[in-house]
Formats: sequence, C-alpha cells, structure tokens
Amino acid sequence: MTQATTATEITPLVLQMSPVIEMTDNQFFEFCQLNRDLRIERTVKGELVIMPPVGGRSGNREADLITDLNLWNRQTLMGKVFSSSTIFRLPKGGNRSPDAAWVKLERWEVLTEEEQEEFPPLCPDFIIELRSRTDALKPLQEKMREYLNSGLRLGWLINPQNQQVEIYRQGRDVEIVKFPASLSGEDVLPGFVLDLPIL
Repeated sequence: MTQATTATEITPLVLQMSPVIEMTDNQFFEFCQLNRDLRIERTVKGELVIMPPVGGRSGNREADLITDLNLWNRQTLMGKVFSSSTIFRLPKGGNRSPDAAWVKLERWEVLTEEEQEEFPPLCPDFIIELRSRTDALKPLQEKMREYLNSGLRLGWLINPQNQQVEIYRQGRDVEIVKFPASLSGEDVLPGFVLDLPIL
C-alpha cells in the first residue's frame, strides 16, 4: 500500500559548532574533502549546514540557469561561471555555495593558483539561488544577506513556488518581481537576460 506524499519544507541539518569547535578555513576545507558526498556550507556564525539533495525538477531548472549564464559568458568572456558545487569563502565570514555564480575575470585572475583550486576567498559578483519545492524560504533569504554583506553586486532568489523573484543589490531594498518576467543582468552582466517562463 502506498501513501500519497506532499511536499513539505525541509530545513537543512544545522550543526552548532561554536564555541566548542572553531574550524579554521583550512580545517573546513579538509573537513569538506573528507565528506565529499555531503553538500556542506558554513554560516557567518560558524554553523555547519548540511544541505539535502535536490529532486529532478530543481536539478533541471538549476542546469538551465547555469547554461544560460555560461552561454552569455562564452560570448562576452567577461568572467568565470560556477556551479552549485563551488564553495566561496566570503570576506565577511561564511562558506557558501550558490546554485549559480559569476565572478568578474579581473577579480578571478588576481587569486593565486591555490586559492582558485580550493574555496575561492571572495564573494561572487552575481549569484542565483533557486528555491526548490522543499526549501524553506527564510534560510535562503538569510543566505542572500550574507552574500550582500560580503560585497555581492547582484543576486536573484528565484522562487517558483510563489511565482516571484527577489532581487538583491548593494545599498538598495530588495525588489520583488512577479512571474512571468525577464530579468536583466543590469550593469553587472551587460546584455544578459533571463526569461523566467523557462522555469
């Protein structure tokens, strides 16, 4: 006998570490290498966040977003595009992994080879976070604020459940745009346009 399941919000597993255990950046990197099968982030407070895997629909949507961003970048050659497997060591604290990210080429090239190989010590210029069907909204909004505090120039929190996007910019209030709409990369990603109906 099978039971019908309904989507419920899944809160990631959050491990409180401080003040009992304080991991250095190198220790956190090594910890992640030892646990490669887990998606692990670290908040600005030092909490470890174990992220659940996403389902097929969310994974497909994420792939579409990265593809669109990468196609634009291949034409402009203005920066580097990163997938959700990349963890960034944010300047104001925290080690975060956006669903899609872009870093201006000049900022990427000043990093050492070792910094590029490990968790890059910078905040992306642009990020996309895609809310999956089971993601709670508040932790994603807190994550977006961490990016902003570390220098994010433009960020999109795409929320298919509510049919809206929260747009984050430096020094401005969060703007909410309803579906369907097209999003502009503005002066951060000149000429990049994302058509939301693909989601």
